[in-house]
Amino acid sequence: SRGAGSGVSGGAHATPGSVVLSLELMTRIVEVNPDDETAVVEPGVINAELNAAVAEHGLMYAPDPASYRWSTIGGNVATNAGGLRCAKYGVTRDSVLALDVVLADGTLVSTGHRTFKGVAGYDLTALMTGSEGTLGVIVGITVRLRYLPREVHTLAAFFDDFPQAAAGVLAIGRARVQPAILELLDGCTLEALDGAHGSDLRRRGGSLLLVRTDGYGAAAEAEAIRSALAALGASVSDEGSEEADRLVDLRRHSRGDEVDDLYRVGEDVAVPKSRLVHYVADLEAMAVRHRVRLKVVAHAGDGNLHPTFWVERSEGEQARQRLEDALDESVRRALDLGGTITGEHGVGQYKRRWLAWEQSSEILELQARIKQVFDPLGILNPGKAIVS
Repeated sequence: SRGAGSGVSGGAHATPGSVVLSLELMTRIVEVNPDDETAVVEPGVINAELNAAVAEHGLMYAPDPASYRWSTIGGNVATNAGGLRCAKYGVTRDSVLALDVVLADGTLVSTGHRTFKGVAGYDLTALMTGSEGTLGVIVGITVRLRYLPREVHTLAAFFDDFPQAAAGVLAIGRARVQPAILELLDGCTLEALDGAHGSDLRRRGGSLLLVRTDGYGAAAEAEAIRSALAALGASVSDEGSEEADRLVDLRRHSRGDEVDDLYRVGEDVAVPKSRLVHYVADLEAMAVRHRVRLKVVAHAGDGNLHPTFWVERSEGEQARQRLEDALDESVRRALDLGGTITGEHGVGQYKRRWLAWEQSSEILELQARIKQVFDPLGILNPGKAIVS
């Protein structure tokens, strides 16, 4: 089944002999229950459209991937999508209460519950969320809504370099303040944004930590964060609502547009927050050693990094091999630090080669057996997400 096709790991790409089942016309918001703080939607509903529909009730759907303006809720559920607000509100799985799923034999089943709490039986809703279309076709989704913040404060903290900004993430955690958004951008990313959008971010510093607090304590939380970052030597400024929205929007588009003259791969790994500084330093060393270019953005609040490596196509296959070697090493190092090969984009086709690096043979076998139970003929999204 296919939604908007906005995933970046190849989970929505058809393999040879496949039939593509498009759900893009299943766009009904079936119901919104303001007092229960839930909504029921079809899988083709666009993330931003759900948020617009519930905002009038003072509510929001918290998961907000960078593609929220065009990605569908069904696709978000299939990949257990993340986003900028994950630091405070969690990933998609944390907002999904129940699912209507068509199984491989055509049976329609409902999993989960409409209550926030419920522990009856195995959690098949959580299993389906992030299963990348390999266990069933999701046709209905019940989600939990959160309170739309009445107040937000956004800070832009500029540091001399990226490792210092990464250290700022730990400082915020040690201050025991919970930002809603905590994003980290390196100098190369700032330069790219300035070139594409006419901003002046790189002039303001060598790395940016973008912080947003929300709720009734937003001002106090922002002030505590300001103090923690200023103590590290950061230049911290309050951003007015228009400039703050522009900065957050620039961050959402910081991965860059497709270009024909580069071999470029954007990664999606996560490491424990305590290892963030070490991993960033390792990435920079890798780029030098493999002679590839690097820029890094990160959902720093939960340790999810998006390093992008690239080389010039004109350098030929040798350069492409250097790129592949850098990618392999970046994933291996993330695992060595206690991390994962994918924080939010899923395994799809592209990351299957690394799954066995993270998961033991026993775990891979269990997953293959689960797949066999749900899809004995292997007809659901073949060749994706799990190593069989």
